[in-house]
Amino acid sequence: MTLPGDLSQEARIKRMIRVDHAGEYGAKRIYAGQLAVLGKSPCATVLQDMASQEQTHLDTFSDLMVKRRVRPTLLMPLWHIAGYALGAATALLGEKAAMACTAAVESVIDEHYAAQEKQLGDKEAELKAVIGQFRADEREHYDTALAHDAKSAPLYDILTTLIVYQTKLAIWLSTRM
Repeated sequence: MTLPGDLSQEARIKRMIRVDHAGEYGAKRIYAGQLAVLGKSPCATVLQDMASQEQTHLDTFSDLMVKRRVRPTLLMPLWHIAGYALGAATALLGEKAAMACTAAVESVIDEHYAAQEKQLGDKEAELKAVIGQFRADEREHYDTALAHDAKSAPLYDILTTLIVYQTKLAIWLSTRM
């Protein structure tokens, strides 16, 4: 049952694609900032591998935007700067803080993609499969961050709490703007 003001299925799908595109773009920018600082560190290869997966995700959502005629979020210029700044700032705190950033972001994205999979049900099997695969990749990034000592970062709890709330706010804003 739909109520007045409820979005159509098509509008909900467009919002999903818009926010997921923005999120993957933000992730690409976070890794760019981290690699600018840590490009010669032992964890650079790991960061580059995760960044490559994020680029694949971004390319997929970019294609979906064209196919489904979805406009990007109006906040792309902000995410361009904010993503890079977050990546560089956490990397300046060290490799463990960079990994803590990844763990924090990916924990939110895992929940976000899980909610989308549930909402899609069987009506959008292809999109649901894409989101499911990307969710698995993001969980792998989370596990990789933990394996690289993310929880040993200075002020881990405070740092990750701030990043989790920033990520949730970015999702909320990108869905609507």
